[in-house]
Amino acid sequence: MNFDFISNTDNGNTLGDVPTFQVQQIWQQRDDERIDVSHLIDRTYGYQSERELRWHLADRFSRPVRSLSLSRV
Repeated sequence: MNFDFISNTDNGNTLGDVPTFQVQQIWQQRDDERIDVSHLIDRTYGYQSERELRWHLADRFSRPVRSLSLSRV
C-alpha cells in the first residue's frame, strides 16, 4: 500500500526533546487513483517519525509494516 501525506512540521510541538509532526492530509494511492483517508487517523497526534506513522497505518489497515510505503508531499 502506498500513501502520500502532507504534514505540519512547524507546529512547535515536542515530546521531550524530540520534535513531532501532525498529518494534515493523507491519501492512499491505488493504481491511478488517489483516495483521501485522512478521516481514518487522528490528525492531532504528534508523530515522532515517518516510521511511527507507518506502524500506525499498518495497524489501522491490518497490513504488515513492510507492505506500506510513505511519501511526503
